Amino acid sequence: MPKAVYIHIPFCEQICHYCDFNKFFLKNQPVSEYLSALEAEMKNTMERFPTNSVHTIFIGGGTPTALSVEQLEQLFLMIHRHIPMDDVVEFSVEANPEQLSREKLAVLFQYGVNRLSIGVQTFQEELLKGIGRTHTNDVVFKGIERAKKVGFQNISIDLMYALPKQSIVDFQKTLQTAFTLGLTHYSSYSLLVEPKTVFYNLWRKGKLSLPPQEEEALMYETLMDEMEKHGFHQYEISNFAKKGFESQHNITYWKNDEYYGFGAGAHSYVHGVRRVNAGVLKKYMSLMNNEGHPYLDEHEVTVVEKMEEELFLGLRLASGVSSMRFQEKFGISIYDVFGNQLNQQINNGLLQEKDGVFTLTHQGKLLGNEVFQSFLSNAE
Repeated sequence: MPKAVYIHIPFCEQICHYCDFNKFFLKNQPVSEYLSALEAEMKNTMERFPTNSVHTIFIGGGTPTALSVEQLEQLFLMIHRHIPMDDVVEFSVEANPEQLSREKLAVLFQYGVNRLSIGVQTFQEELLKGIGRTHTNDVVFKGIERAKKVGFQNISIDLMYALPKQSIVDFQKTLQTAFTLGLTHYSSYSLLVEPKTVFYNLWRKGKLSLPPQEEEALMYETLMDEMEKHGFHQYEISNFAKKGFESQHNITYWKNDEYYGFGAGAHSYVHGVRRVNAGVLKKYMSLMNNEGHPYLDEHEVTVVEKMEEELFLGLRLASGVSSMRFQEKFGISIYDVFGNQLNQQINNGLLQEKDGVFTLTHQGKLLGNEVFQSFLSNAE
């Protein structure tokens, strides 16, 4: 059974220009009704697919900390009612810096949250405004300080690069500021211009000025170099941690293991079936009321798809893909299935193999999507 639980809170106090996650502007939304439907989904799912042990919980969004103190408490009581908590080792919540009040932090800590993932993105305030963020650096510093005083020891922040008007020097300064905060984990991603976002509409009109690809690659190399210098090991393409502080929940996804997913727009992977929940709030709540589940789509994953996912997800990790684990999992040699692609990527200098474990080379990290793509719909 899955050992990981994802819970989606789709409400935000502001909508960022780059975000394509399932989210809704908080004002005038039926939050209480949504939480009731969410609890019904948890209850029904756990009755249908029961488990005695969960290891990780991740509440994402949207912005979970957009909820009020009372709503957060309601959410956590629901979780404790329906999710077995005894074996949980990592309980993460995404947060925005401006919502890290003492009261909210205290509720999170009281109900067992032991990891915060804070959306900072950059320490250049002009760039923040340009991507639709409303916090200031001072708000970030004070929020992290409050979190530490409450008792949080595992704090991660998200940083972005290749933003409109962002220079390499800007990104270097952001990194240097980030390293002064005494954190345990950093996630850092380049900007992707996704459909249905403010940035996509600007890009289509030719009004979005982005750094050239060469600068984006230099920013990524700078990121890797600086993280290593400051003692953060790159355990996944976009994630860096002090030893022992890697995101156990996200590793579940990259290892292609199963997980529960609750909430509007959430995905789940249980008993070999991937399910997609309705994203629109009214549709999600209507399905819960009428059907007892919110699924828009259910797909039984084929063996070929599982093998492909093992490669393109697992290669994101520094630990790579083990030919022995592949053989144990699927009863067939990785070379019989993907021998041609593996050899091709090794010859291209993008993959390397040692003791039956395949990992990305330095150049492979820069061209990761090209490597991952080569294993899709190519199983022999």
